[in-house]
Amino acid sequence: MKFKSTFLLFAILLLASCKTPVNVVYFQDLESLNSGVLTDESVNYEAKIMPDDQLLIQVSAMNPAAVSMFNLPAVSYQRTGETSLASSPNLQTYLVDSKGDINFPVLGKIYVEGLTRIELSDILAEKISEYVKNPLVNVKINNFKVSVLGEVRAPGSKFFGNERITILDAISAAGDLDIYARRENVLILRDNNGKKEFHRIDLTSSDLTKSPYFYLQQNDVIYVEPNKARQSNSRFSQKTSYHMTIISTVISAVSVIASLTIALLIK
Repeated sequence: MKFKSTFLLFAILLLASCKTPVNVVYFQDLESLNSGVLTDESVNYEAKIMPDDQLLIQVSAMNPAAVSMFNLPAVSYQRTGETSLASSPNLQTYLVDSKGDINFPVLGKIYVEGLTRIELSDILAEKISEYVKNPLVNVKINNFKVSVLGEVRAPGSKFFGNERITILDAISAAGDLDIYARRENVLILRDNNGKKEFHRIDLTSSDLTKSPYFYLQQNDVIYVEPNKARQSNSRFSQKTSYHMTIISTVISAVSVIASLTIALLIK
């Protein structure tokens, strides 16, 4: 009877461990739909320029020589340890300082914090038009970065070539969530005017596309919490490691005592 009870308990535990996790599917509320519209309003998100951003700004016109003074010269550099004699030139960028300014050729200091790249392009084009007819200004944020931590396959800082990045893009760049990720409670940390904000979103719901945190900002941090299964496994592993350490220590001590006893008896 005791054997049957033990066998039944083992079978129940085995079936429970084989059960497919419920909250591993994104957008679960759309599973029964083939197509549709997630939001009633179009989302025209544009990232705002922030301190420590590196801006790539290029000015062009019908007469390239007329705008040369508004463009930083391309520079060539060689990394330590490289032996190649040839190196390709790299375009220089403007670093936004802690006050939100950049130092632009001819025009001097310009306050750029809080502007979109289109807004900055228009401002620069208007100022440069005093010197050059019909200038074209292209602005790009060159170091857009977010960090993804927790239960993802490739955590770390992720750099993007453009600034229209969603949380799904960031998770994709991190190799997607692993099976132990808690998908309904993903935390986003954001620096907003010197204040740290946080928000939690549910990746299993299509409502996340309506969230103001769906599109990420520069230096956002995404933290994916472990689910209960991961936490339980972690605690079990820690306890097992602790117990194995104690057992190993006891065995070593007993072995030393036995060796000394045998040596004394032989003498």
